[in-house]
Amino acid sequence: MATVVPLETPELGDRSYLVHDGELAAAIDPQRDLDRVRGAAADHGVRIVLVAETHLHNDYVTGGLELARRTGSPYAVGGGEEATFDCRAVTDGDVLEVGALALRVVATPGHTEAHVAYVLEAGGRPQAVFTGGSLLYGTVGRTDLVAPDRTAELTRRQHRSVRQLAASLPGDAAVHPTHGFGSFCTGSVSSSPTGSTIQVERAANLALAVDDPEDFTAQLLGGLTAYPAYYAHMGLVNRAGPAVLDLTPPAIVDGAELGRRVAAGEWVVDLRPRRAFAAAHRAGMVGAELTEPFTTYLGWVLPWGMPVTLVAEDPTTIGAAQRNLARIGIDRPVGMAVGSPASLGGELRAYPVRAFTDLAAARSGGPGPVVVDVRRDDEWSRGHLPQALHLPLPELVERADELPRRELWVHCAGGYRASLASSLLDRAGHRVILIDDDWDQAAAAGLEVIPDA
Repeated sequence: MATVVPLETPELGDRSYLVHDGELAAAIDPQRDLDRVRGAAADHGVRIVLVAETHLHNDYVTGGLELARRTGSPYAVGGGEEATFDCRAVTDGDVLEVGALALRVVATPGHTEAHVAYVLEAGGRPQAVFTGGSLLYGTVGRTDLVAPDRTAELTRRQHRSVRQLAASLPGDAAVHPTHGFGSFCTGSVSSSPTGSTIQVERAANLALAVDDPEDFTAQLLGGLTAYPAYYAHMGLVNRAGPAVLDLTPPAIVDGAELGRRVAAGEWVVDLRPRRAFAAAHRAGMVGAELTEPFTTYLGWVLPWGMPVTLVAEDPTTIGAAQRNLARIGIDRPVGMAVGSPASLGGELRAYPVRAFTDLAAARSGGPGPVVVDVRRDDEWSRGHLPQALHLPLPELVERADELPRRELWVHCAGGYRASLASSLLDRAGHRVILIDDDWDQAAAAGLEVIPDA
């Protein structure tokens, strides 16, 4: 009997898996912080004897290579992934044994060129399939991460390989994707249930519902949105073989050194809740609240290679942020400071926090204040405020000087991106007001919302 243990990484919208027969186990698409998968193996009383990747990932740094080395296990990677380290290159039809279980390799190109899925067989019958970035819940993995000139080709291959995979499996086989829980590796909006089967996907999945490959290609590519800038580095790191993760605490930095780093243009990141940061923070710091969006959005706007110093009111918060950043290759913060803004010295700044009802009141007598919308292009096109300035968060660091030197009311879809943007604009010398509110409250507050013409 096979047991599948999902390991959630909600900060990145991904799942890894531990699958075992009660004694021996395989780890599939493990994240870099290995204590979680090793802890799951210990909790279940099993020994990891195989590590397998569905593909070399573009949205996180893998822990697969290090896990294989620590456990002495074979490391299975698709044969065309161009890895520069020793591994077991697997191809379509290979069978990997894990005690009483078997993982049958199925080539599923599309999300990447050499993507594979692993069909879990027990007693000679398929029970589940680990699909990585191919067949997701209701959709498939995006196909534009390899090369722009190959996107259409890979999209057609994604359509074909997903359909062939689904046709080869019984309807009750469970589907276990790696992406599709908020990851930007997803090709379109995923239904994101707690689980699914081949039968469910046959009825609801985009790739299985749309028969014509050209129609599918048009629909999938038409739904693609921007993806984080750090994705450009993940594949390179994973092909080269990631360095061993080091989560020891960074050196402690005092207030004077914080000031020097801020003055030098380094990123000193305050991890406190966004309203606390708005109420009081040291001038020049970046406010990035440590909640689920932290990893994606700080990683998106942080210039690659920029030294980072983390600041919080307790070391546990700093440790959690360090772990999250390491998952996307931002290793070893150059320092940490623990304490309140007042205790760390330097000039304190603040800016107001408002809701869409406050903006509606401010606009009631005329055009009102300057509004900056930091959502993505696709969000803007579906509806925005008249006269708002559109500056997507990932472009804000380089384009902040384009904004008028007037008070700026900043909003996004839920408050997190707006809070990060407000701190960056405050850091650049702008006067800001953070709209910490859900976008759907804008119309409810009486504000006009218009789509792109």
